[in-house]
Amino acid sequence: MTPEVSCPLPDGRRVTIAPEASNRLSCGVLVLDGIKVAENPAVGAATTELGATLAERYQGLLPSEIPRLGEARTLYKSFGMDPSRRRPSSEALLRRVLKGKDLYRISNVVDSCNLASLEFLLPVGMYDLERIDGDVTLRTGVEGEQYPGIRKGDVHLEGRLGLFDDGGPFGSPTSDSAHTCTTNGTRTILAIIMATGAYDRRDMEAHLSTFSGRFQTFCEARETYRNILQGGSS
Repeated sequence: MTPEVSCPLPDGRRVTIAPEASNRLSCGVLVLDGIKVAENPAVGAATTELGATLAERYQGLLPSEIPRLGEARTLYKSFGMDPSRRRPSSEALLRRVLKGKDLYRISNVVDSCNLASLEFLLPVGMYDLERIDGDVTLRTGVEGEQYPGIRKGDVHLEGRLGLFDDGGPFGSPTSDSAHTCTTNGTRTILAIIMATGAYDRRDMEAHLSTFSGRFQTFCEARETYRNILQGGSS
């Protein structure tokens, strides 16, 4: 199969991995439509159950000693990011449950994303597709490029992996932006699952199915598009 580094979404916009990132990055791309934002205790219960399982499995281990966190940490290091200083979003979720804490309950949409990310321990960017301006490019940021993160202050992207639309940066493996975050009015989302360029396509396909399934179960969503972008390892 010929590797793809760009794909068209159903509305004609494109998601593209820039040349300087293509050998270091692969990503699963999903579009989910018909989302209903509502209270759903079932997703919280599923997250609590998974958290208890993971806490028992990894009890007493440091993050660096958990093999499944290695993929996200390697991705960070390949872009000059220190995973011990600014953690991958998936690691932040796992660290919380390992401390015996439950995850924050935000909405069935955010909670479903966190549940899926906790299951496969890769960073996931989730965005309201209607709030994204034009095409999406995954690339390294330049001096001065930053965005207001959700509950994290400004996220600086110089030399780091980020997601950009026609209006500028709006996401990263660490934190999504306030500009494109989901709200009670969200109906369509774009989800980007991020891993290294050498990540196994079969595993990524499984993650896309897991993510899509959680949203179908807990948010009444329907999947309208999926693809895997992967330039290959250097």
